[in-house]
Amino acid sequence: MWGAHVRETPVTDAWPTEIRVHKDRRGITIAFDDGASYTLSAEYLRVESPSAEVQGHSPADRQTVPGKREVRIQEVIPVGHYAVRLIFDDSHSTGIYTWDTFRTLGDEYEERWKRYLQELAAKNQSRDPAGAQRRH
Repeated sequence: MWGAHVRETPVTDAWPTEIRVHKDRRGITIAFDDGASYTLSAEYLRVESPSAEVQGHSPADRQTVPGKREVRIQEVIPVGHYAVRLIFDDSHSTGIYTWDTFRTLGDEYEERWKRYLQELAAKNQSRDPAGAQRRH
């Protein structure tokens, strides 16, 4: 289990005091100094990656990422005093998760997850790795 206690001079209002990867590597828990705490699955973090590969360079370029139900976090790499890079076992490693990004992903979980599931259905895609592209 990877864990870190983080405490430096904050660069945002959302400052984590702990980031802990779950033992099964399928999620993280991040706690903030104001008492907020979020448990986020690796799948959710992967499909909502802040990377250009997923988010594109405009909202119209955003990609729906199927087949990530089983994805795991391999590594967490600090990026300065403001973020971490998550390395996933599907080799995705380009997203830099700032403290504000974690806060947003936690606060907007229900809305974003619902939208993601709707996008998968509209594109006839699946969360399952073997059935990422459903067949008729």
